[in-house]
Amino acid sequence: MPKRETGLRHRIIHWRAMRHWGRLARKVNRYDLSTLRSLRAAARQLRGQLDQVIRVADSRLALPMIGSNAFPKPLYCDWSYRPELWRMPITPIGIAAAETKSTFGEEIMLFHDCRSSELTVRQVRNTRESDLAPFGLRMDVFRFDGSFLSLVIETPTAAVEGLQRRHLVRLSAVVEMEKKLEIFARLNIKHGPNTEQLVRELPFGDLDDAGRAEIEVEFDLAYTKMNEKRVERMWVDLVIENPEMSQVVIRDLNFSRRPRAEV
Repeated sequence: MPKRETGLRHRIIHWRAMRHWGRLARKVNRYDLSTLRSLRAAARQLRGQLDQVIRVADSRLALPMIGSNAFPKPLYCDWSYRPELWRMPITPIGIAAAETKSTFGEEIMLFHDCRSSELTVRQVRNTRESDLAPFGLRMDVFRFDGSFLSLVIETPTAAVEGLQRRHLVRLSAVVEMEKKLEIFARLNIKHGPNTEQLVRELPFGDLDDAGRAEIEVEFDLAYTKMNEKRVERMWVDLVIENPEMSQVVIRDLNFSRRPRAEV
């Protein structure tokens, strides 16, 4: 921030303004009605500007910082990542009647086979004290005449640098649901002409009073036939079963990996 907004000159201006309005406040009972009307108009204009500063400052100081990549990571973690949608403002911020292959930022793509889309997807700002991610993803599903609905999340190149079969890849998420749904995570690793896939169901268990659950699943790459020398990319599909007439809010989603302990 420029020093002129918080420096000595600003403090002098603030002190003079406080002294000026303090003097007016002490004498307010002595002024005639015409003077009071002018002072009231000026005070309301000033209050409007002050309320705007306070409102924006309170909002920004209370929310998770934009760009934050802070979240709990496992011991010996050698890579971690919160995708762009949960970290930064994206374009477009949302889509109504979202068609299949709609993109959200650079890393998220929506897939479904509905004949008539009644899906609304939107990035939302997280506001709760417990939120670590700056943003979340809200999906509203009304009539659903398709057989599948999935979000594809690309990971950056760093995710596969040095990736080995001794690695465990963890997906952690904070999810809110109006009703409990089955959601599966499928990890895909492309190596040469082949693609390895590992599938885990997200273990929601009991939702809290807000319909929120914190979950994590791990993918053990020892169960794959991945060629470590030919790994090209890694992505995750989130597959939502029977989503009709439901709302799902993914408040946070992040990845990490760690090598399995040697026996």
